[in-house]
Amino acid sequence: MYQEIEISVLPEEVQNTDVIHRKALKKSGWKKIDHLHIRKRSIDARQRKVVFRLRVQIYLDELPPKDVLVLPSLSSVKDKDSVIIIGAGPAGYFAALELIEQGLKPIVFERGHSVQNRRKSLRDIQQFGVVNPNSNYCFGEGGAGTYSDGKLYTRSHKRGKIAKVLQLLVEHGAHPDILVDAHPHIGSNKLPRIIRAIRETIQKHGGEVHFESKMTDLLIQNNEIQGVIINGSQEFLCKQVILATGHSARDIYRLLAQKKVKIEAKPFALGVRLEHPQPIIDEIQYKQKTRSEHLPAASYSITCQVEKRGVFSFCMCPGGLIVPAATAPGEIVVNGMSLSRRDSPFANSGFVTEIRLTDLDQDIIENPLAGMDFQQKIEQKVFAAGDDSQKAPAQRLTDFVEGKLSPTLPASSYIPGLLSRRVDEILPGFITNHLREALRIFKKKMPTYYTEEANVVAVESRTSSPVRIPRDRATYQHVDIKGLYPCAEGAGYAGGIVSAALDGQNVAKSIAQKVK
Repeated sequence: MYQEIEISVLPEEVQNTDVIHRKALKKSGWKKIDHLHIRKRSIDARQRKVVFRLRVQIYLDELPPKDVLVLPSLSSVKDKDSVIIIGAGPAGYFAALELIEQGLKPIVFERGHSVQNRRKSLRDIQQFGVVNPNSNYCFGEGGAGTYSDGKLYTRSHKRGKIAKVLQLLVEHGAHPDILVDAHPHIGSNKLPRIIRAIRETIQKHGGEVHFESKMTDLLIQNNEIQGVIINGSQEFLCKQVILATGHSARDIYRLLAQKKVKIEAKPFALGVRLEHPQPIIDEIQYKQKTRSEHLPAASYSITCQVEKRGVFSFCMCPGGLIVPAATAPGEIVVNGMSLSRRDSPFANSGFVTEIRLTDLDQDIIENPLAGMDFQQKIEQKVFAAGDDSQKAPAQRLTDFVEGKLSPTLPASSYIPGLLSRRVDEILPGFITNHLREALRIFKKKMPTYYTEEANVVAVESRTSSPVRIPRDRATYQHVDIKGLYPCAEGAGYAGGIVSAALDGQNVAKSIAQKVK
């Protein structure tokens, strides 16, 4: 006999199996339970008393189904047909795993360093303001998601089996809690070893992974892919190429435009990072002056419409850090990350507004890179407002709204440091106006959110790709170039680790159907 029920427990009870068993038994009306499995766990802070909601599966006189493991089913593909993958982010690596499962050999080329060697590049930008264009917070093994908290929540349920993506992460070392938590995350301190384990799986089964291997050209003949050029001189021939380069690979977009491969400008979002002391967010969400030791650092998600334009929080990092995410010298870009414990005293979130094609000065029909150019010019303007380093311009939240320079700034997690500047004047006027009005709206809903203790840090500009590489909806193949498979965030079809992984899997399956 089987039943699925929902129960609630107090934060201090969420790890107490006896309490959970007892409450499940009472809710079920059964006399006994042979097996109990927690399927989903979420925090409910809507009432005065915070509780955990648990969806549990209970069994009587039967065993629960066994987990279906993916890795034991993989065989060697060393001598099988090859598929080239450009990019070792979640899309590239999960495409590689799926290709192996489908009996094809992935060959992955990554412009940046391995996760181990990537640490030096991150230290250089954090401590010395030196930006390596090929190895940074966006480029390198694992992609941008490696150092942006490892948030695994997605709404992309129609794209594929989310459970399979999470299961693969667990099989490579992630904590099984990600299979249960409503908003799972891994933490930027734990992701590197998981990514390394995925690479080792790919290599163990006959695939290849090459670092410091930047694709500098696509070989195209008669609108059909013939292969790629790596590092300006190495030629690799292949009829199937997955382009999983991420949303910050501007050189790839320029290469495609130069080769007259069809690309399109698309809407995106741009704004700032807001950083609050974590206790302010905890009190807003949990309605407690001091957060219980049994509750995690609180997160939030806010959105509103200003003049029929969306303004919203993005990539919220409770107990997190702001990091420098520029991909070229002369730019300032900020992003957020958290370690697994989320125990930083700060909470940060992207706070952005829609950028529509009609906002761009250039003719988007003539220039599909207009959005990318707009994005880059703002990043360069923000850098120019600084002191020739990765120190980021910032304002107190209240001063940003009131249009005043901040004489002093609150403490921040941003290691390179902050500079007091008029962020409201650095950003284009329509962006500033929409962000200001949204903050006034949120002030009415959450008065303590609107505080001089919060920093507004510029600029959060890499929320999504400003370019789409169009593809056929059925085959995932580029609309004009046979054998070219635009994939995930860099192609404009995903937004986060899980959705990128799902897109990589779907592209790999499509290639397998074609090749076999």
